Amino acid sequence: MTAATVITHCDDGSGSPGPALLWRFARPVRAVSSAVLGGGLTDCAWILNAHVSLDYDRDDPAEHLCELAKEQGLDPYAGIGLLTAASVERVASARDDGVHCDATVGLSYPTWAAAPDDLPLPPRRWRPGTINLVCQLPVRLSDAALVNAVITATEAKTQALLDADVPGTGTASDAIVICCPAAGVPEPYAGPRSDWGARLARAVHAAVTGGTARYLAGA
Repeated sequence: MTAATVITHCDDGSGSPGPALLWRFARPVRAVSSAVLGGGLTDCAWILNAHVSLDYDRDDPAEHLCELAKEQGLDPYAGIGLLTAASVERVASARDDGVHCDATVGLSYPTWAAAPDDLPLPPRRWRPGTINLVCQLPVRLSDAALVNAVITATEAKTQALLDADVPGTGTASDAIVICCPAAGVPEPYAGPRSDWGARLARAVHAAVTGGTARYLAGA
């Protein structure tokens, strides 16, 4: 597994420096992500999860992340960029039999996925992600299994929030990255009862549980 390094970037959306987590891979990995920069199914050389201010008001988050990547000497089109209002220094990590999950967790505005139309919602413009998950598996997954893994990880995240009595299934701007080796015989499944999906679910559940506890305790 590739460990994240805590770095400082130059602009948290208000012109002030801020912290970030940076993963650099020795060789590109296969990834699926909902990120605003590098999202979708892609080959990935790096992942950046940058803290921004809670009142972030830039209308070009992908371009902002390109700027932050270039600042670190990274090719902005060879990686995945995430923004979060959560504290990246409080990242909660968990491992289960080779699967690793890093979770940055903030719960200022939890919400239910199937909320009614009359529920007050944040502005529809993009806002910085609150719960960001970066998950690494040591075996290659097929592209279909990578998509399946997103479902598994999201279900495990929601289970952890419900266990902690958080009134929501997540926040409106949560983001996820799941990555695996680009070479090897691909595993076809990653549902919660498959071998690797079960490990992913437990790692995500443990990481989000830890991050939620830290957030609620104000640690």
